[in-house]
Amino acid sequence: MSLNYIKNFYEGCLRPPTVIGQFHTLFFGSVRMFFLGVLGFAVYGNEALHFSCDPDRRELNLYCYNQFRPITPQVFWALQLVTVLVPGAVFHLYAACKNIDQEEILQRPIYTVFYIISVLLRIILEVIAFWLQSHLFGFQVHPLYMCDASALEKTFNVTKCMVPEHFEKTIFLSAMYTFTGITVLLCVAEIFEILCRRLGYLTNQ
Repeated sequence: MSLNYIKNFYEGCLRPPTVIGQFHTLFFGSVRMFFLGVLGFAVYGNEALHFSCDPDRRELNLYCYNQFRPITPQVFWALQLVTVLVPGAVFHLYAACKNIDQEEILQRPIYTVFYIISVLLRIILEVIAFWLQSHLFGFQVHPLYMCDASALEKTFNVTKCMVPEHFEKTIFLSAMYTFTGITVLLCVAEIFEILCRRLGYLTNQ
């Protein structure tokens, strides 16, 4: 029975009950993760090594880099992807345990409501992630970062630091904002599809 639960859970995650949900899974699982995993590493992988300040001293570079990046973008976006997956995963786990068929989700009102709630939670989490990203990383990466290093050594005070590949990072940031926006739009469209199909079921009855 446990293997059957795993099979149902796996199929539910890969093949949601809506067409837009299936496209969202493809977009989310393929394009977004590929973009983050491959290009994200290429753009941000060695950022800490090439981040340099004046004077170019290891402890100053590390101190200012930690100030510049309280959390690395790759870690933030990985956490975002995992967090956004949780509501849908919880719902499909529930559906697998109850042996609920994917078509049955849109036919029975209680399951439809639970599924819509999971989609709404995805939207909320994406919006929160968008807001956090804007506060942590902004919308543009500047070539110079002014670091307050007075806590490290009083002689340093405010020092200039060079941010490597700032233009590439700006493009990548814009792409991640765009992916978040597309995901939110897909979730909203999925809710409309669910409501339309529910109306279709009610009309046929």
